[in-house]
Amino acid sequence: MTPPSYPIDVRPCIPVRRADGVDDVGLRTLLVDAHRIEDLALPLPLARSALYRDLTAMCARVTGLDDPDLPLNDWLEIRRKLLESADGFDPAAVHAYFDTYADRFDLFGPTRPWRQDASLAVQCPKRSGINTLVYGRPAGNNLAWFNASHTDTNPQPLPAREALWHLLAYHCYGPAGRCSVRTAGSLSSGQLQSGPLRTTVSFHPRGRTLYETLLLHLVPYRGDGQDPDADTCPWEQPHGPDPVQAPPEVTWPGRLLTGRSVHAALLIPDPSGEQVTDAYLTWATQHPALDATDPYLIYDLDPKAPAERRRRPRRAEADRALWREYDALLLAGDEKRPGCRPEAFTTLNNIPQAVSAGLRVWVCGFDQDGKVNNRIWYTGLTPRIWLWAQEHDPVKATRIAACRDAAETLAAVLRTAADQAWRDTISLSQHAPPRRGKQRISGWAQQALAAYWPRAEQAFWQLIDDARPAHGVFAAEAITALGQSTSAALNHMPKAGPALARAIQALRSIGAAPSDTRPTAGETHAQP
Repeated sequence: MTPPSYPIDVRPCIPVRRADGVDDVGLRTLLVDAHRIEDLALPLPLARSALYRDLTAMCARVTGLDDPDLPLNDWLEIRRKLLESADGFDPAAVHAYFDTYADRFDLFGPTRPWRQDASLAVQCPKRSGINTLVYGRPAGNNLAWFNASHTDTNPQPLPAREALWHLLAYHCYGPAGRCSVRTAGSLSSGQLQSGPLRTTVSFHPRGRTLYETLLLHLVPYRGDGQDPDADTCPWEQPHGPDPVQAPPEVTWPGRLLTGRSVHAALLIPDPSGEQVTDAYLTWATQHPALDATDPYLIYDLDPKAPAERRRRPRRAEADRALWREYDALLLAGDEKRPGCRPEAFTTLNNIPQAVSAGLRVWVCGFDQDGKVNNRIWYTGLTPRIWLWAQEHDPVKATRIAACRDAAETLAAVLRTAADQAWRDTISLSQHAPPRRGKQRISGWAQQALAAYWPRAEQAFWQLIDDARPAHGVFAAEAITALGQSTSAALNHMPKAGPALARAIQALRSIGAAPSDTRPTAGETHAQP
């Protein structure tokens, strides 16, 4: 009997968007036709974000832009010429790359299945269940109503191509905590670390075609003395992963983009190889995760934090609108600003004008905790904002930053004022002393902020093209939001009137204060 096989380099397993519709292609066709493909069309955004990283590493290999000895100016010039070319990637280079590792692109390969560890079949006494791999299906103690069409007691097989998508997401966004026990030599454990992208939001530059997008994803080597032969992607390594040894250092670009997973997996196919029926999911290493700067994340800087926690990836928040991230993308690095532009955007000024004019940013965030609980993932696509970058239009970039900062400042004041008004009203109504210590956000503040942020977004787009004082405009929106959200309380809580009047006065004072005395968003804490 022929063993199951699913070579993802030739099997049509990746949905892509062409001018005439959506098509499924293998990885070879994807790269060869990248200049004729608009973008990836994976229905699982987490897999799309992960696959961008894998494809970018492959793009570096087939273009020669993975040479650490290449001077920066030469690297930029080569990429610029590639972006000006209408011919796409060299088909011969693409096929040569996949031919080199052809046996390792088989999803069910007997010894080196793609992005998996075949030794799990021996080292893990129990399988994890296919539902544990699939985002949205109930597994273990997960909420049963998260996906009502599946149950943990009757797991349904998963088409092989969809299993591939979830495998990509698992390596990047996988949970921490309990997992299937794995015994490797004398080391036995059932504990996981969280995936390298867990809780984060990624910012992916997007060109007019997938070819442009992958070239825009590339970043040049900025280190010193890397051995050109030291850098390998997981499928390029001469031997399978060793869970006992410390993982190799993070090198550029292969290990940086594809080699930081701390999870191990092994898919179990049905006899036909068309479906996956079960899986082993466990740890890949018990060593501490290696620190690295992902080129598609915004890093927030906190000078008051300890050195090891001073620079942290911005957390994904489903309630945070995309326009609130624009200044971190458009402004160059500044130690005084909280957000540090993703590295992928630091070399986008040396690209053809036609590419720059069409550049947009695709955003993918996964709002989840650091261990096992997942809230929701979200995506967004910016307008063509790169012409507003500081290097192209410093006035516009500065105005965008000022408007965003003013919106955050008024949100913080709105929360504080609404909370205080609520406490004052309750204290007067119940003749009770006010509570001291840290308080949770009140219902008034929650409702006021929910009403404020959509209004603030409309005001933001108007303000970036006019010269009105931003603080005053956002103060007016905050006052309106507070009034809308508390109007009913005035009818049955007579004591609320004076408290709300004081809150409105606090908002007006911030809106009318001279610019050099206004607090910044960094001095307060706003809840979206």
